[in-house]
Amino acid sequence: MTMAKKEKSKCPLEGRWRITWMDQWDQDFVDAEVEGYFEFGPNNMGSFQFGYVQGQIDYRTGIRDTKPCVEFTWDGNDECSAAQGRGWAILDGNEITGMIFIHQGDESEFKAEKKAKRK
Repeated sequence: MTMAKKEKSKCPLEGRWRITWMDQWDQDFVDAEVEGYFEFGPNNMGSFQFGYVQGQIDYRTGIRDTKPCVEFTWDGNDECSAAQGRGWAILDGNEITGMIFIHQGDESEFKAEKKAKRK
């Protein structure tokens, strides 16, 4: 007898989210190299970049205060230095709100809106 694998449901935060606000940096810094973003893709993997900070995300889905959320760790760089950290994001209407932490460094709240898919 073969057991069928349970299909994972798609995470409602999956996709690319445009960072619209961070409490520690102004929007000019957030968009310095590219439009600041978080992206949560399939298989619990993703990426982000704001300013000169970028990283690869490993996330898990959950529920926080009855709303879908993700908690993640990340590994990447801050300018030319290796950097790691953690964070979380919660779906609140048409945006996500959350926190990102740089290990032994800065932390910032953020807001982001879903990036429309190109046709």
